[in-house]
Amino acid sequence: MEFSDIASVSGKGNLFKIIQPTRTGVVLESMDEHKKKMIATMHNKVSILSEISIYTTDSEGALPLEDVMRNIHAEFDGDTDLDKNSSPEELKSFLKFILPDYDESRVYVSDIKKLVSWYDQIVKQAPEVLAEKKEEKEKTTKKPAAKKEETKGE
Repeated sequence: MEFSDIASVSGKGNLFKIIQPTRTGVVLESMDEHKKKMIATMHNKVSILSEISIYTTDSEGALPLEDVMRNIHAEFDGDTDLDKNSSPEELKSFLKFILPDYDESRVYVSDIKKLVSWYDQIVKQAPEVLAEKKEEKEKTTKKPAAKKEETKGE
Protein backbone atom coordinates (compact mmCIF):
# COMPACT_ATOMS: atom_id res chain seq x y z
CA MET A 1 0.00 0.00 0.00
CA GLU A 2 1.10 3.58 -0.69
CA PHE A 3 -0.06 7.05 0.29
CA SER A 4 -1.91 7.26 -3.02
CA ASP A 5 -4.03 4.27 -1.89
CA ILE A 6 -5.28 6.00 1.27
CA ALA A 7 -8.05 8.58 1.44
CA SER A 8 -9.84 10.74 3.96
CA VAL A 9 -13.55 11.48 3.72
CA SER A 10 -14.79 14.74 5.18
CA GLY A 11 -17.00 14.11 8.20
CA LYS A 12 -15.62 10.62 8.78
CA GLY A 13 -12.95 10.09 11.43
CA ASN A 14 -11.15 7.16 9.85
CA LEU A 15 -8.82 6.84 6.95
CA PHE A 16 -9.94 4.64 4.08
CA LYS A 17 -8.19 2.31 1.69
CA ILE A 18 -9.17 2.95 -1.92
CA ILE A 19 -10.53 -0.31 -3.33
CA GLN A 20 -11.60 0.72 -6.82
CA PRO A 21 -13.15 3.59 -8.75
CA THR A 22 -16.72 3.29 -9.94
CA ARG A 23 -18.67 5.17 -12.56
CA THR A 24 -20.15 7.53 -9.97
CA GLY A 25 -17.49 7.55 -7.23
CA VAL A 26 -15.05 5.28 -5.48
CA VAL A 27 -15.31 2.18 -3.28
CA LEU A 28 -13.53 2.66 0.05
CA GLU A 29 -12.76 0.33 2.96
CA SER A 30 -12.17 1.68 6.46
CA MET A 31 -8.66 1.17 7.80
CA ASP A 32 -9.82 0.04 11.23
CA GLU A 33 -10.60 -3.38 12.62
CA HIS A 34 -14.16 -3.29 11.21
CA LYS A 35 -13.11 -2.98 7.54
CA LYS A 36 -16.47 -1.48 6.58
CA LYS A 37 -16.91 -0.67 2.92
CA MET A 38 -18.62 2.42 1.56
CA ILE A 39 -19.10 4.11 -1.76
CA ALA A 40 -18.03 7.73 -1.83
CA THR A 41 -19.87 9.72 -4.48
CA MET A 42 -19.35 13.20 -5.81
CA HIS A 43 -21.30 14.52 -2.81
CA ASN A 44 -18.57 13.34 -0.42
CA LYS A 45 -15.35 15.30 -0.11
CA VAL A 46 -12.63 12.68 -0.60
CA SER A 47 -8.98 13.66 -0.20
CA ILE A 48 -6.17 11.32 -1.22
CA LEU A 49 -3.28 11.54 1.24
CA SER A 50 -0.62 11.77 -1.47
CA GLU A 51 -2.24 15.01 -2.68
CA ILE A 52 -2.22 16.76 0.72
CA SER A 53 0.56 19.14 1.77
CA ILE A 54 1.32 21.23 4.84
CA TYR A 55 1.94 24.95 4.38
CA THR A 56 5.47 26.16 5.03
CA THR A 57 7.16 29.56 5.00
CA ASP A 58 10.07 28.47 2.80
CA SER A 59 10.39 29.07 -0.94
CA GLU A 60 8.47 25.86 -1.76
CA GLY A 61 5.38 27.01 0.16
CA ALA A 62 4.32 23.51 1.20
CA LEU A 63 5.68 20.06 2.06
CA PRO A 64 3.83 16.88 1.02
CA LEU A 65 2.08 15.06 3.86
CA GLU A 66 3.97 11.89 2.96
CA ASP A 67 7.31 13.59 3.71
CA VAL A 68 5.99 15.01 6.99
CA MET A 69 4.73 11.59 8.09
CA ARG A 70 8.06 9.98 7.20
CA ASN A 71 9.82 12.66 9.29
CA ILE A 72 7.51 11.90 12.22
CA HIS A 73 8.18 8.19 11.85
CA ALA A 74 11.94 8.74 11.71
CA GLU A 75 11.84 10.77 14.95
CA PHE A 76 9.18 8.95 16.98
CA ASP A 77 9.02 5.46 15.43
CA GLY A 78 5.28 5.05 15.94
CA ASP A 79 4.75 6.67 19.36
CA THR A 80 4.17 10.43 19.36
CA ASP A 81 2.53 10.33 22.80
CA LEU A 82 -0.11 12.77 21.48
CA ASP A 83 -3.82 12.42 20.81
CA LYS A 84 -6.86 14.57 20.04
CA ASN A 85 -7.01 15.68 23.69
CA SER A 86 -3.46 17.05 23.74
CA SER A 87 -3.14 20.77 24.44
CA PRO A 88 -2.78 23.18 21.51
CA GLU A 89 0.66 24.20 22.78
CA GLU A 90 1.84 20.57 22.78
CA LEU A 91 0.54 20.03 19.26
CA LYS A 92 2.14 23.22 17.92
CA SER A 93 5.49 22.45 19.52
CA PHE A 94 5.32 18.91 18.11
CA LEU A 95 4.83 20.18 14.56
CA LYS A 96 7.47 22.88 15.08
CA PHE A 97 9.91 20.12 16.05
CA ILE A 98 9.04 18.00 13.00
CA LEU A 99 8.64 20.85 10.52
CA PRO A 100 10.39 23.98 11.85
CA ASP A 101 9.25 26.21 8.98
CA TYR A 102 5.55 25.32 8.97
CA ASP A 103 3.28 28.33 8.44
CA GLU A 104 1.72 28.95 11.86
CA SER A 105 -0.86 31.35 10.43
CA ARG A 106 -2.23 28.82 7.91
CA VAL A 107 -1.86 25.50 9.76
CA TYR A 108 -4.46 25.26 12.52
CA VAL A 109 -4.48 23.13 15.66
CA SER A 110 -7.30 21.07 14.12
CA ASP A 111 -4.99 20.29 11.18
CA ILE A 112 -2.26 19.11 13.56
CA LYS A 113 -4.80 16.93 15.41
CA LYS A 114 -5.74 15.33 12.08
CA LEU A 115 -2.06 14.79 11.27
CA VAL A 116 -1.45 13.04 14.60
CA SER A 117 -4.64 10.97 14.28
CA TRP A 118 -3.84 9.91 10.71
CA TYR A 119 -0.26 9.05 11.67
CA ASP A 120 -1.50 6.85 14.52
CA GLN A 121 -3.96 5.07 12.20
CA ILE A 122 -1.32 4.44 9.56
CA VAL A 123 1.16 3.10 12.14
CA LYS A 124 -1.48 0.66 13.45
CA GLN A 125 -3.11 -0.40 10.18
CA ALA A 126 -0.51 0.08 7.41
CA PRO A 127 3.02 0.61 8.78
CA GLU A 128 4.56 -0.48 5.48
CA VAL A 129 3.45 2.85 4.03
CA LEU A 130 5.95 4.67 6.25
CA ALA A 131 8.90 2.39 5.42
CA GLU A 132 11.63 3.97 3.35
CA LYS A 133 11.52 2.95 -0.26
CA LYS A 134 15.12 1.84 -0.67
CA GLU A 135 14.63 0.42 -4.15
CA GLU A 136 13.27 3.70 -5.48
CA LYS A 137 16.07 5.68 -3.83
CA GLU A 138 18.66 3.37 -5.35
CA LYS A 139 17.08 3.73 -8.78
CA THR A 140 17.11 7.51 -8.58
CA THR A 141 20.70 7.71 -7.33
CA LYS A 142 22.11 5.30 -9.92
CA LYS A 143 22.69 6.92 -13.27
CA PRO A 144 23.30 4.97 -16.44
CA ALA A 145 26.92 4.84 -17.53
CA ALA A 146 27.82 7.53 -20.02
CA LYS A 147 28.28 6.23 -23.52
CA LYS A 148 31.74 6.70 -24.93
CA GLU A 149 31.77 8.50 -28.20
CA GLU A 150 33.77 6.86 -30.90
CA THR A 151 36.09 9.17 -32.68
CA LYS A 152 36.82 8.48 -36.29
CA GLY A 153 40.23 9.28 -37.58
CA GLU A 154 40.43 11.32 -40.75
